[in-house]
Amino acid sequence: MVQKRKRQLVTLSFGAEPGMPDVPALADWVAKRRDGGVESDLITYLLEAALAPQLEAAITIPCSGGRFYASRLLSSFTGIKDGVIRGETVISDRMIVADSAELVLQKKGVWCAVPAPHILSIRDEYYYDEDEAFGAVADLYRGAMRAMRDAGIYGHVLICDRADNTELAALSRQKVFFFLPQPGREDLEVLLEHQRRIAVDKGHLEDVFDLSDEYELRQLVIIDADHESIASALSHFDPEQVVIGGYCTTSCESYWKDLIKGAYYTA
Repeated sequence: MVQKRKRQLVTLSFGAEPGMPDVPALADWVAKRRDGGVESDLITYLLEAALAPQLEAAITIPCSGGRFYASRLLSSFTGIKDGVIRGETVISDRMIVADSAELVLQKKGVWCAVPAPHILSIRDEYYYDEDEAFGAVADLYRGAMRAMRDAGIYGHVLICDRADNTELAALSRQKVFFFLPQPGREDLEVLLEHQRRIAVDKGHLEDVFDLSDEYELRQLVIIDADHESIASALSHFDPEQVVIGGYCTTSCESYWKDLIKGAYYTA
């Protein structure tokens, strides 16, 4: 009789939302970094805080960034002021390239999570044409992601509040993963029109199983999986297609370690 063994599944991060540091601690951290010749600010701090617990837990595919990266993106979008398009839009990539280089120093192959365009709520007071304004924003996103990849970032997670067909059509790429933490079935259908992988919590697995008959699905990421949801997924997909995902919004020191502990099956 062959004895069953524990087999580890791949783990993947969709970013994190670390808590804000107190002002004295942040000021001290920034001062020490600047003394070492490294330009730093709150966003730099949050990027490091998001990534460090993942590296300690040995997440297979770590990802820094999160919704908090919105301010860095907006500050890099020349022509947009206070969330409003007021002139010709150009990417000013100095800070996002510096962020990327710093993350790559900590972990080669790291991903970066950023908020999707609709989360930025950018308004147009320049083009006065919805399609042209969105095209300008999409160009900025493509330019930002390209600059970050050139600096060593492996790929990007776009965190969403909804599955926006226009954004997916404009920005879907092999190294771009649209992630909707709380999708409805219609959202899943829109996502699967554009990408061959999907991330859901255990409550939406049945929807994915149903939709897998209609759409080609190469990878299923289960957010905060338990053994029951893993077993259910493995009854529909091969082990190499099932990944355990996480998106930490609180207590990240223990969150990623717990994710690793539960990311296995027996066979």
